[in-house]
Amino acid sequence: MRNLAPRVGQAKYASRTGVFVRCTINERKEKMSTQTLTSEMKRPKVVSLKEWEAARQALLVKEKELTRARDALAAERRRMPWQALEKEYKFDGPRGKVSLLDLFDGRRQLIIYRAFFEPGVVGWPEHACIGCSMVADQVAHPAHLNARDTTLVFASRAPQKEIERLKARMGWELIPWYTITDDFDKDFGVDEWHGTNAFIRDGDNVFRTYFIDKRGDEQMGSTWTYLDITALGRQEKWEDSPKGYPQSPPYEWWIWHDENSDAPPSEEWSAAVERGIQAGQARRRS
Repeated sequence: MRNLAPRVGQAKYASRTGVFVRCTINERKEKMSTQTLTSEMKRPKVVSLKEWEAARQALLVKEKELTRARDALAAERRRMPWQALEKEYKFDGPRGKVSLLDLFDGRRQLIIYRAFFEPGVVGWPEHACIGCSMVADQVAHPAHLNARDTTLVFASRAPQKEIERLKARMGWELIPWYTITDDFDKDFGVDEWHGTNAFIRDGDNVFRTYFIDKRGDEQMGSTWTYLDITALGRQEKWEDSPKGYPQSPPYEWWIWHDENSDAPPSEEWSAAVERGIQAGQARRRS
């Protein structure tokens, strides 16, 4: 995702990108509207609704197995040992110098995605790395992570002036984005490539709890996937978490992002949540 030049194959990639960019939106739509499946394409057979539903139900069994395996993997993450941070790190932000602890913004957990936006990256200074830009495009509204006491930020080596311009151009104003000023990227495995680090705080003490990179970053963007890599998880009662971890009934922490508040859920919403839980349990028993 860094796309630093020169690298093997970079010119070819940039050339393909350039051709794509030169195509107008109308030209691409026209090409798509005239495309048909070719005889060389080995497509699946066409079946009736009954046969299609039978095939879907068969595949659904495997999908549920994958979901349970994903939940089990997240439970293992919550039992990962923590790495104590022994160095102080400083970043530039919209309001000046800040520490790593400041990036938590008063919350218990912090997730930092290292985005490549700096001199030498393909697209500079108009754009960040293409892959990192795609990641930014996927990021859900931060209010939902905040409701689980978790903050998400991006970090790059570009100066704040360029970051603010890029955020405005690309519609990323809601993503807190800081400038790396020291060895943070080198120390946390994101100096040559992208990656997502998760941290937790105990007072003023900060610990690294998990790290993903490479294709692991492809899944990121939704509130659920971010929470699943944190030490505390989704913090819902159904999760397999160590004793004493904060947990609440599922759904009760959901919010409308324009009405974020610390008020407890209403009796009506709690009742609706309970009905949904009971209905789900009944389906599983059947």
